[in-house]
Amino acid sequence: MNKFKSPYLQPYKGTSTRHTCPACGTKNSFTYYLNGDTNEPIHLTVGRCERESKCGYHYTPKQYFIDNPDKVRKDDRTPPIHINRPIEPLKPIGTIPFSYVEKSASHQSDFVRFLFKIFDHDKRESPTIVHLCAMYAIGATRAKEVVFWQIDIEGKVRTGKVMKYNPITGHRIKHESGSINWVHNLLKKNGTLPCDFNLVQCFFGEHLLKMNPTNPVAIVESEKSAIIGAGVMPDLVWLAAGNVNGLSIDKCKVLKGRTVILFPDLKAFDKWSEKAKEIKTIVGCKISVSDLLEQVATEEERENGFDIADYLIRDMKEPAQIRQRFSNEIESLINQNEAMLYLIETFDLEAV
Repeated sequence: MNKFKSPYLQPYKGTSTRHTCPACGTKNSFTYYLNGDTNEPIHLTVGRCERESKCGYHYTPKQYFIDNPDKVRKDDRTPPIHINRPIEPLKPIGTIPFSYVEKSASHQSDFVRFLFKIFDHDKRESPTIVHLCAMYAIGATRAKEVVFWQIDIEGKVRTGKVMKYNPITGHRIKHESGSINWVHNLLKKNGTLPCDFNLVQCFFGEHLLKMNPTNPVAIVESEKSAIIGAGVMPDLVWLAAGNVNGLSIDKCKVLKGRTVILFPDLKAFDKWSEKAKEIKTIVGCKISVSDLLEQVATEEERENGFDIADYLIRDMKEPAQIRQRFSNEIESLINQNEAMLYLIETFDLEAV
């Protein structure tokens, strides 16, 4: 008899021991933890990705039953579990000394030059850009590449993403070896970090969650979109998943109890909508998915990979130009913070 029936347990068909990772989407890379009574997966998210150096996803049975106590009978809190391969001791999460973040701090990247085209362009100095660079610890290399540091909720540096941007268009420029480099890889090559450095990525901007414990959270794909979103609507905590497959359960554990809005890029709405259901169930947060881009994008914009940053840049307007009549309560909120007006108008929000 199976003592641990779960409404989320789906039939396990076939004999393959490798499956598609729910975090990075790589096929034949994921190993399930199995229920000892039935030899079926405990849940299709409970397991380990073999691409540990790149993905790092690992959701254990212990953590699953802690997160979902209703899945375990009160008279038996220790379910019989075994897996279909030996478990190796977990490596500690690799971190990088914060001194590297401090040394890289600079406004001299081509990405920041692009930001000057958007914010405070009528002023000699830009308090908005200074604030954004400090808030997200934006760095730069000597080649004017931007460094987007991944700093976790405890303030520990996981890695940094190094990219080159066109200062005029704000689009990424690909290197001969690709469009992205990583600080941990560079430090491994020069011997500063060990070759077995255990990279486990976190959200870009994750450290802001502890600094803003009650603010709603907005999650986008790219670091560029998070920074521009934070400049336009600072009352939200803007995080970046890094890519369409970066919205993993492991990353989202820091969102427990938060109010979250997902802003997927075009063509990713369905994928992130499904992921949102999973996050709500496993993590325990109030989550919604914006379909704004799906509604307003033209065919040309779809072909060009339009994202929320492109929309915000295109439709940025002065508050006086879009002010409409609201209730006294809403007017009071707008008078306290004009970012509320832009939020209401841009996303067609209504008072309930």
